[in-house]
Amino acid sequence: MELRVLRYFLTVAQAESISAAAEVLHVTQPTLSRQLMELEAELGTKLFARGRKKRRMALTEAGSRLRWQAEEILALADKTLASFQGGTEEVAGEVAIGGGESRAMALVARAFQTLHQRHPGILCHLYSGNAQDVTERLDKGLLDFGVLIEPVNLEGYDYLRLPATDTWGLLLRRDHPLARLPAIRPKDLEGVPLLTSRQRMVDNEFAGWLGREGHSLDTVGTYNLLYNASLMVAAGVGCALALDGLIHTQGTPLTFRPLEPRVETHLNLVWKKYHPLSQAAERFLAQFQETLQENLTVFYNESHKFPLDNVSFFIYSIL
Repeated sequence: MELRVLRYFLTVAQAESISAAAEVLHVTQPTLSRQLMELEAELGTKLFARGRKKRRMALTEAGSRLRWQAEEILALADKTLASFQGGTEEVAGEVAIGGGESRAMALVARAFQTLHQRHPGILCHLYSGNAQDVTERLDKGLLDFGVLIEPVNLEGYDYLRLPATDTWGLLLRRDHPLARLPAIRPKDLEGVPLLTSRQRMVDNEFAGWLGREGHSLDTVGTYNLLYNASLMVAAGVGCALALDGLIHTQGTPLTFRPLEPRVETHLNLVWKKYHPLSQAAERFLAQFQETLQENLTVFYNESHKFPLDNVSFFIYSIL
């Protein structure tokens, strides 16, 4: 199975038309049709079925499965090729970074901005997702780095812990009864419909916060990224347990209240242990560490101030 044929397959799947895909690929329709037939013969299954509209090419169940796998295969192939591009004098290539929603991503942006000024040939690709999404792509080699919000299993990764914390709280409408409170305690959430993070290990974090008093959460839904969940909150579906500072609430019907007792989480920049980094990724890691030291004051937490003359940064390796 050739990468070229997989690209042909994906183009047809996206265009849903042999003729339209042939124009994009600059090949003849008979050539494209023959390549698809040979691919189906190689796999021993039909990948396309014609719809009611004569020329529409619809994916079969097997075709849908191949599309998902082909996208990952080609993304990894493109990433591998990019890591070898560029001359020896000027560093070039791509750095793929994934992360959940956190203000710590501003540090990634600051580091890359400086890196790009020094090496314009380095491109950055960002992927947004929770810890499960990001670590899965790290394990497959589709990402170079991930910014992960604890709690998270760091076994198998090298990581750099960031000197910053994010604070958990409740995103809710301003007219909600709980908005009158300065902070939210476990008993306040009894009977309140909630949207919670899809990240599984977060459940353990809140189990500890709820304590032994028998409180439980009335979860009506989960979210991967908070922006869409905030729309549900604004619509009155429920309140969202979320990190502070991710949704701009000024001038909106929403507001944020911290949890009491306070629940804070640390963040880590991680990369796959024993996995060689490209030259571009190595330059990003070095720049990231430099940026950490130069911009420490941006990331201190008001309740946990770091003395600037006693701070050092370490790369941790889980044994």
